[in-house]
Amino acid sequence: MSLTSTERSLFVFPATLCAAFFIFMDITAANGREFKWIDMPPTHVELRFGDRPVLRYMYESYNDSTPEDRERTYKVYHHVFNPDGSEILTKGPGGLYPHHRGLFYGFSKTRYGDGQVCDTWHSQGNVHQSHVGVLSQTADSDQASHRLAIDWHGLDGEVIAREQRVLAVYNRPAGTLIEFTSSLKPAGEKPLHLDGDPQHAGFQFRASQEVAADTKDLTYYLRTDGKGQLGETRNWNPADSEDPINPECTNRPWNAMSFVVERVRYTAVYLDHPENPKPGRYSERDYGRFGSYFVAEATAEKSLEIRYRIWVQEGEMTVDQCTALADQFVMPAK
Repeated sequence: MSLTSTERSLFVFPATLCAAFFIFMDITAANGREFKWIDMPPTHVELRFGDRPVLRYMYESYNDSTPEDRERTYKVYHHVFNPDGSEILTKGPGGLYPHHRGLFYGFSKTRYGDGQVCDTWHSQGNVHQSHVGVLSQTADSDQASHRLAIDWHGLDGEVIAREQRVLAVYNRPAGTLIEFTSSLKPAGEKPLHLDGDPQHAGFQFRASQEVAADTKDLTYYLRTDGKGQLGETRNWNPADSEDPINPECTNRPWNAMSFVVERVRYTAVYLDHPENPKPGRYSERDYGRFGSYFVAEATAEKSLEIRYRIWVQEGEMTVDQCTALADQFVMPAK
């Protein structure tokens, strides 16, 4: 999974352009245990603390030899485990809407080159995202991190954009806090224009397929105005700019989903950094997918930079707890 020195030179970005996840796990005193990266080629690398799984980075090489192979490999993404490592809380391929995967990022209307438009969300035809390499990684008793180089491919399979993501994991009590900061720039000199709709663009979280298949009636959303009803969702309406729901679904500082996996209730909080492109338009689904999208442009001179956090914990949460997480977002992670 490591790059050669020549390959690495192709991905020299300023430090401020790196994409990053910061994940704070519910971890007790080290007691001699350490984080460690366990590579499991050709499909994924797993991060563990001692023997406990923390997350998986799914990096299998793109393979379009069969429809099944292609569906499995046209995206790279991260799975998140529950705090005790016994269950994966996020979705992989298959099931309802197979283009949904764990923590993922893309745009259904990606314009590049001389006006070509492709869909890096559903990734049909030759369009896909691919893992290029791990630029660096660390792991000890206090933290673990890896920096990833990821290519976005257009209509003919050509590379149209280059992205970096850095994932860092720290000891932290109470739950899992994930900070996702992406830097995306066109592969050539012409701008990259990113657009879509609330359900098919931006940065999104998709819970386990079990939620869609068995427990969606137990899903509810917690928002700044309080706890919603079971099954109730709110979505920015692109078809009607005067829809009264639109203001409430725009530029939220946070949104939270409460869902059930293996008879245990979890809450995931989605935190939108104030410096992200705006307006940020939100969507919710009872089957466990939620997030927001924006319209933006990246150029060779100015990359598209975004920052989000996802907090995951067992049990329910309150408005005050979610608001406190949002208030802390402007502070550096420690």
